[in-house]
Amino acid sequence: MSTMKMSPLLLLLAVVLYCPVCRSVIVTSNKPKVEVHEHTDAVLTCEFRTEKDQNPRIEWKKKGKGVAFVYFNGTFTKTYAKRAKMEGATLTIHSVTQKDSGEYRCEVTASQDHVSLAEASITLNVLVPPHVPSCDVPNSVFVGSGLELLCKDKLSIPPATYRWYKDNRALVATADTAYSIDPNKGTLKLKSVSKMDGGMYRCESSNSVGAPKSCVAQQLKVLDYPLNMTILIAGAAGVAALLLFCCICVCICRRRGCCKKSKKTKSSKAYNPPPPPPPPVRNFRHYKQTHSFVI
Repeated sequence: MSTMKMSPLLLLLAVVLYCPVCRSVIVTSNKPKVEVHEHTDAVLTCEFRTEKDQNPRIEWKKKGKGVAFVYFNGTFTKTYAKRAKMEGATLTIHSVTQKDSGEYRCEVTASQDHVSLAEASITLNVLVPPHVPSCDVPNSVFVGSGLELLCKDKLSIPPATYRWYKDNRALVATADTAYSIDPNKGTLKLKSVSKMDGGMYRCESSNSVGAPKSCVAQQLKVLDYPLNMTILIAGAAGVAALLLFCCICVCICRRRGCCKKSKKTKSSKAYNPPPPPPPPVRNFRHYKQTHSFVI
């Protein structure tokens, strides 16, 4: 029994006729991840193909805490009205900022196709060059105390890395140095400050987008403890030692029984009742004899 062989053209035609997916709208993007510098134009590519519908509906949405419309019913929403344009289904946003970063969705609805809705997602990442960092350097510090200098640039994308300078010389932390540096957090830590640590300090932030930015150098003075402060510390130490000595003496005395309290003895005086009250005074009227009696 011979089998009928189907030609490739007939096979393709059968797939088109009997495959519902092949008769649905298709949406694609040749660049699903877009990275642009701040204040430049971002082009979010969206291409589609329909089977029957020649006038499909195109919508753009942005995902954040919720889903917000960018392009709906043939017009841009208020946020994008004066700084965006459409070419086919491709969206162009002019002069982007950090707020424009996020995930966008291109949706095409072809009501005449078997499957009428399709979409493509494009992620926009707006790159921001370094900004002038904020540097926290105290005016003065005492010898021997610990110290932490802080540097932060909250605006740069990708996040900045940091470098510290003292008297315009870059500080490089090693196992032998008396300080440590965290280039990601921007901290410079000194465990015990010495006179040699005084000078002009500044911090520099940098990333892969733009030129590094530095804060204004600030003077750090290392001071000796004043005499009255030394006396105060010595006095406080002496008082603490005296209190500790007194506590030890009290504990030893209690253990030896020297601090036991004597019991109070009851009074042995006899009880004397109070004297009785005096009799009440009676009021007698004066009686005058007017007659004599003879017995």
